[in-house]
Amino acid sequence: MNKKKLNLSGPFAFILAILVLLIFVPVNLIVKYYDKVYDMTPSKRYTLNQKTVDLLDETKDKEIDVYYLSKLQYLQDNPEYLSLYHTLTQLDARDNITLHCIDPDKDVATAQMLDPTGIIGMGKSDVFVKCGDVIKRVEEARIFQKVNGVLHYDGEELISGAIKTVTKGSLPTVYFLTGHGEKSIYAVDNDESSGYGTEHGFGMYARQLFAKNYDVKELDLDKAGTIPANAAILTLAGPEKDLTAKEAELISEYLDNGGSVSFLIGPSETEGRFKNIEKILDKFGIQMDYNVVKENNPICQFENRDYVKDPTFLRVEFVDNTGAENDYTEDLTSELIMLIDNGAYTPGVSNTRSFYLMDEYSFADASTTEVGYLFTNTPDPSNKDEAKYTTDSQAMGGDKTTVEEADGLDEKELALGVYGYNKATGGKIIALGSKDMVDADEMWPTTGGVQALTLFSNTWLYDADDSLGVGTKINSYDYMQFSSAGKAKATIAILIIFPLAVAVIGVLVWLKRRHA
Repeated sequence: MNKKKLNLSGPFAFILAILVLLIFVPVNLIVKYYDKVYDMTPSKRYTLNQKTVDLLDETKDKEIDVYYLSKLQYLQDNPEYLSLYHTLTQLDARDNITLHCIDPDKDVATAQMLDPTGIIGMGKSDVFVKCGDVIKRVEEARIFQKVNGVLHYDGEELISGAIKTVTKGSLPTVYFLTGHGEKSIYAVDNDESSGYGTEHGFGMYARQLFAKNYDVKELDLDKAGTIPANAAILTLAGPEKDLTAKEAELISEYLDNGGSVSFLIGPSETEGRFKNIEKILDKFGIQMDYNVVKENNPICQFENRDYVKDPTFLRVEFVDNTGAENDYTEDLTSELIMLIDNGAYTPGVSNTRSFYLMDEYSFADASTTEVGYLFTNTPDPSNKDEAKYTTDSQAMGGDKTTVEEADGLDEKELALGVYGYNKATGGKIIALGSKDMVDADEMWPTTGGVQALTLFSNTWLYDADDSLGVGTKINSYDYMQFSSAGKAKATIAILIIFPLAVAVIGVLVWLKRRHA
């Protein structure tokens, strides 16, 4: 009689299942409770970059508050947003960093503390970083972006940069000069308590500057009598009267000590010359015309805010000074030209005066100063044989001399934007013939190219970039490519069908022998 073999496969499987339940389930519960994550992603989406860790170690003596304007649970419950969740919680784990999750609609006091003037702006799920009195906003729209269907995470780069910025103690400041009939960076009633305006004046441009790591304030220099030490850039936008002699002297001294000034001087009907402004421009070999430039060729005209082609909305041509045929070293336009060529911006300007450059070596600091065109009017594109210009120069403001000069500029190439850089002193200026591109009441998409140049030029005047180089973190996927359908099928057979067949055979053998 055959002896029946002892079969332990059933009890063994049962014991193995019990062990899995007893070991792995509790381990997963413990890991979940302590929020422990093992980051196996190639880009380390859930782990702070070493550059961020080094920054946090360097600033461990600073008390830092991080505000997330939503519930943290929202991030934890959405797999796509876990990367921000882990960035915030790892920051919160630091002894000197406190994470606050607030609803700005309910916690109004905190919201007002974070943005007392309204210039920063505030949106749901934004992140704010605060150290002392310095506050930096990181917009939620910039933290996560989808590119070709792939979610990009820039949160760690942006938040670490914000920490670097606020722990410096103060932001480099762009001061808008007042007292000459300029519009305000504040609301239309010019009342700081009401917050900054975005529908009127320079408020929208001020917000753009703040997003570039600058603080933005107004300065009545004639009353103040001094330029603040933290002045990164002085901006004179749309003056209707001249600087005082005292202001011109202070600005000139500021430039001699490596300062930077942005002149956004649109046409003005004010009678008489702005001689003190002229005096500052002269130091860089730049002189301004008292005119408004109008385009007669409809091909080179753009639509105004009423969607009507307008002679004062004219196409411009940006000048690339990086060519081998010249000695220019400063590059303010090459990247913008590429963006315009790719359709990102429209190359137009509205309501502009023109400038001209003084003859070489005809001004005192010519030997150490680089001065050049940024953009000009556009020659008639239908005339391929020679550059023929179709603009008129209509005199505006100034005196009899400037009227005669302006009337002689018809159908000529005109510099509508220029720059100057004194390499001996470090002083830099930008001079643009319009202020419309920073005025919310006048800006329009057809002038987008000059708007972009105006904003980008601030980085040339004073670079406030505090990025660490952490970079974008993305989900990585492995792909297999085959040269033919046959090879693809063979691979599928090896990787899927063959193991499946082995499994089926194993099950059949087990069924046959289970009672053996």
